[in-house]
Amino acid sequence: MATRRPVRLLIADDQALQRTGFRTVLAAHGDLHVVGEAGDGTEAVDLARRLLPDVVLMDVRLPRLDGIAATRAIAASGLPVRVLILTSFDVDDYVVGALRAGARGFLAKDVASEDLVAAIHTIAAGGAVIAPPVLGRLLDRFGAALPDPAERVPDSLSALTDREREVLVEVARGWTNAEIAARLSVSETTVKTHVAHVLAKLGVRDRVQAVVLAYECGLVRPGARAAAPARGQP
Repeated sequence: MATRRPVRLLIADDQALQRTGFRTVLAAHGDLHVVGEAGDGTEAVDLARRLLPDVVLMDVRLPRLDGIAATRAIAASGLPVRVLILTSFDVDDYVVGALRAGARGFLAKDVASEDLVAAIHTIAAGGAVIAPPVLGRLLDRFGAALPDPAERVPDSLSALTDREREVLVEVARGWTNAEIAARLSVSETTVKTHVAHVLAKLGVRDRVQAVVLAYECGLVRPGARAAAPARGQP
């Protein structure tokens, strides 16, 4: 199995115990290296500029400069540094502010360690990650404001195969690759391949942009997500 590229990390959190906890979890993975820690937003921006980590794990509520403002400063610097917001506050306005500021991901601090590690690698590789429950609420919130599109399939989606369009719908509903694989009874590798083809054909950078396009085109309408796949389902 191919070895993943090492990822350099900066942890920005005002609680030393929280930083220690993250460092301990990440130390168990040889391809993740914490190169610095910041206790406030101003220090986070300074260290991001000096250390050039691949990913910053950024708390929202930081002294001196809050996490969203720090994220905006890092994004505006033009440095190859990506930000993953980790917060205890599951507030949609924080998500919107973080994404507008340039964050590449938004997860709760109590995220499972394997999901955190996967998110870090996804963001380091240029992707984007938003916790599925948060993504679902945001899509319902903003999708309701979109105009009712024509029923015909938009030209931007015409290049997709039926299966690729089906996968895009599931992505737009906020499901992870593993959940989509269970729902469509295919392997997770197959789902990843379909997602890559969808992004390439639509000319979008990541899953978030693909989801927005799916809603704008009317392929998916605001509403409740379908029932979650049962545990143990293939």
